[in-house]
Amino acid sequence: MPSHLRIDGRRLYGRLEQLGQVGALPGGGVSRLALSDADRGGRDLVVGWMRELGLQISIDAIGNVVALRRGQEEGAPVMTGSHIDTVRTGGRFDGNLGVLAGLEVMRTLEDAGVRTRRPLAVAFFTNEEGSRFQPDMMGSLVYAGGLPLQEALATVGIDGTTVAENLSRIGYAGAAPVGAPRVHAYVELHIEQGPVLEAEGFTIGAVEGVQGISWSEFTLSGESNHAGTTPMRLRHDAGFVAAEIASFARRLARELGGDQVATVGALTLSPNLVNVVANRALLTVDLRNTDEDRLQLAERRLFEFAAKAASDEGVGLSRRSLARFEPVAFDRELVARVEAIARGLGHRVRRLPSGAGHDAQILASVCPACMIFVPSTRGVSHNVEEYTSPMDVQAGGDVLLQLLLELAQ
Repeated sequence: MPSHLRIDGRRLYGRLEQLGQVGALPGGGVSRLALSDADRGGRDLVVGWMRELGLQISIDAIGNVVALRRGQEEGAPVMTGSHIDTVRTGGRFDGNLGVLAGLEVMRTLEDAGVRTRRPLAVAFFTNEEGSRFQPDMMGSLVYAGGLPLQEALATVGIDGTTVAENLSRIGYAGAAPVGAPRVHAYVELHIEQGPVLEAEGFTIGAVEGVQGISWSEFTLSGESNHAGTTPMRLRHDAGFVAAEIASFARRLARELGGDQVATVGALTLSPNLVNVVANRALLTVDLRNTDEDRLQLAERRLFEFAAKAASDEGVGLSRRSLARFEPVAFDRELVARVEAIARGLGHRVRRLPSGAGHDAQILASVCPACMIFVPSTRGVSHNVEEYTSPMDVQAGGDVLLQLLLELAQ
């Protein structure tokens, strides 16, 4: 095996910067919501790079793009990749690093004249972020059979349009069947999106698994009334109940401790006027934990509190699940190989869980899967200031290259 091979980190970093110009925001960030015009621009750029490498490209019915590099033998490929859609105020590295590093690995092998025994594939999956259409990891869910294709296509986004009509509009409603090709193993390089690696002086994270995720949307129905003339005891204030739920979610996470986190990321009030009691509130609560039993406990307590707070205020309450994923453990042997390869290349490596959801956790249901983390400066992500150094990008790309070579040989 050509263990001396290294990626061209400068070339990879340059590609990250080029892709970052599609949907660029002031301050260095990116806005490429799934299936938007900016997402189409990013897709077109990356697919163009895939074509330059002579890869066999397929686009499936949910818009996932898979580029295949043939091996000496036929069979299930070793796959790498991630996503290129972003949140509305995203950074240049989240998801993009995994896709472009996969292409860089293939470019490195081409330049060195190396043909692996198994085929290699690099993919980017549709709507990983879930910011425009829920649930997140939609494309990989459909790919792995965890979400019916027609249900995903019918999903209505935050702007009232569907996945299907937007796939057609941007030209990525593909003809390839979902779930193809079947995968031998999946490896995803990603930024940590947290502060642990940088704070503790590690270059590589060997990710042991992904914590469980529960997204819920609460709709509260109260009664509009005058802010000055309505006595507090006679109010049916949807805004007040929303605030109570948001405050409780924070207290609950602190009380449960450990790996429990809770976030209220979206909150809207109607009629949203300074001198009117809100008659409607809509808010989301994001609960996460590495332990499924503890996550279920957090859900029960949140739902019970929300029901009582609404009842006490005389406010109607409805709730729907936007996304629900149990914790996922990655393949132990692959995690150990990430650790060993990183150490062999002279990097300090730490095992850790992922606090964010990733396509790798979905692929883990159909093949052995793992993730490689590199540091995020100050732990900042989903933010225009998201940053990972060229040195760390190089290190992560080299570990990815060597692991893909092992698996494909």
